[in-house]
Amino acid sequence: MSRILILTASIGEGHDLPARTLAQQLVAEHAGTEVVVEDGLAVLGRPFTWLESVPGVIFYKAQWLYDLVFRVLIDGPARQPTRRLAVRLGSPRLLRLIDRVQPDAVVSVYPVTTEVLGALRRRGRLQVPVVAAITDLAMMRWWAAPGLDLHLVTHPESIPEVIDVAGAGSRVEAVHGLTRPEFAEPCDPVAARRDLDLPSAAKVVLVSGGGWGVGDLDSAIDVALSLGADEVVALCGRNEPLRLRLERAYGRERRVRVVGFTEQMSEWLASADALVHSTGGLTVLEANIRGCPTISYGWGRGHVRANNEAFERFGLAEVAGTRVELVAALERALGGRRRAADLSLAALPSAASLVLALIA
Repeated sequence: MSRILILTASIGEGHDLPARTLAQQLVAEHAGTEVVVEDGLAVLGRPFTWLESVPGVIFYKAQWLYDLVFRVLIDGPARQPTRRLAVRLGSPRLLRLIDRVQPDAVVSVYPVTTEVLGALRRRGRLQVPVVAAITDLAMMRWWAAPGLDLHLVTHPESIPEVIDVAGAGSRVEAVHGLTRPEFAEPCDPVAARRDLDLPSAAKVVLVSGGGWGVGDLDSAIDVALSLGADEVVALCGRNEPLRLRLERAYGRERRVRVVGFTEQMSEWLASADALVHSTGGLTVLEANIRGCPTISYGWGRGHVRANNEAFERFGLAEVAGTRVELVAALERALGGRRRAADLSLAALPSAASLVLALIA
């Protein structure tokens, strides 16, 4: 029996979702595989667990602080000292976990644990293969690390940047299996609208704040309504206060539907005429798979700013920095022809198959 250790972090769905999906795929592809999923930040210890409470403050109450922390500690002058400190403090606890679990391979879906694992592998203190699973499009100096056996990416466009960070000769593969499995299959828009109780001929705009429900959803809703959307669907993720607030604010507007955390993203994106999304990550990838025109608007902090630049560079999404820009971008999205669904991701190797091949 093979045993795979997956290290995640409970900071939004951008890490937990790939961890869950990969675990399911590993078992489906090899019945003799045992998967152990651990919260990597909890494993690393108290100096790191504060990161799991940070979003509750900086995403909602002090967004400028996220920019400051990101610019100084992650993408600025303190990056190298911060990396060294993370490796020094986190290595002993991570090695104890690995010694206890005895995995045949370790997969990290969170940058901090990836950094520590890469250092351990480079220094010969870790003898099993280590894999980084990357779900962002850009900011690879945050996601990638030298010394790893394999980097898995959801966007083929990310490969050159990963190699630039991890070093020439590093193995990087674009894969499917880090997002919901239904995105590897077609989704009929007509059937999806029927399942979601959406009018067949309506103009539908999704407004999403990601798993954390962050960003300027109110402006996005108001702009969509002003442009004549027949139905505006506000996806609030796991942010229950946001859901309740929007229900109160738009309770008398029959064209607004407020939705909490949903497992039907495939259907929503197949149904919508446009998506206004705040946090980047997997949702933009999923929208492109379904052919849903996407606009990034309403947050743009830290790593999201880097992803926004890459979205525009690769033509994956428009970026609106102001409400005026959002009006113009959404007009273009609603007035243009919807792109065909893109199922090319499904033709890529599965993440599970490449992980399992390392221990075959």
